[in-house]
Amino acid sequence: MIAEGATAPDFTLPRDGGGSVTLSGFRPGKVVLYFYPKDDTPGCTLEAQDFTARAADFAAAGTTVIGVSKDSVKAHDKFCAKHGLQVILASDEAGRTCEDYGVWAEKSMYGKTYMGITRATVLIDGDGRVAKVWPKVSVKGHADEVLAAAQAL
Repeated sequence: MIAEGATAPDFTLPRDGGGSVTLSGFRPGKVVLYFYPKDDTPGCTLEAQDFTARAADFAAAGTTVIGVSKDSVKAHDKFCAKHGLQVILASDEAGRTCEDYGVWAEKSMYGKTYMGITRATVLIDGDGRVAKVWPKVSVKGHADEVLAAAQAL
């Protein structure tokens, strides 16, 4: 997992609704990158809805919220439409950004191991440095905790 104080790796990824999103393009604003395993699954849906519910508060704190998964833009578009999501969803189908941030890892379920995205969040300051890392996210209350950290920056 990327370390606090490190320079956040820049990226340009395709995003929901078409076009692309470039991390460095948000400077000097703050960015929350939340990495999640899969669109339209229970935990990922709740997390996206929680960040959406606080979108105005994040904006007031000068912070953009970007969700990153390996799902396609088409899957992101369906996910956003189905749940009325108001956060940017970036598609990292090649997995390079997930690897750069250290969230592509071995996981296990029902005794089987596989590679997947670890649910993690990174708060990036206006200078492009990692201000805070949440390496293993529990969804309940997470968006509030991230918002408080963004407001304190």
